Amino acid sequence: MRFTVAGALLDACVLGLVSHEPAYGYELTQRAQAIIDVSESTLYPVLRRLQKEGMLSTFDRPFDGRNRRYYEITDAGKAKLEELIVAWNDYTERIDTLLIGEKS
Repeated sequence: MRFTVAGALLDACVLGLVSHEPAYGYELTQRAQAIIDVSESTLYPVLRRLQKEGMLSTFDRPFDGRNRRYYEITDAGKAKLEELIVAWNDYTERIDTLLIGEKS
């Protein structure tokens, strides 16, 4: 079973993927789909929005007679990712408490 990933969590996943190395959209989709349930039609708008918000920048690289658009994380994106990781860790601790109970 996979849980639906949306909102800030999807932003964190995308920023996390791109934080390792620049990647083009289809590659990001394939890497994300190997781990979470997300469609291309969901991912591309997130990429465009994160770019518009200054979290990602893009560059084109020729491939087989056409250009591939690569996404890379910006300094603002790195800061946002760090913020989202802290929030995620706090959130998962609280959910674990609900599902498992208090840690001893």
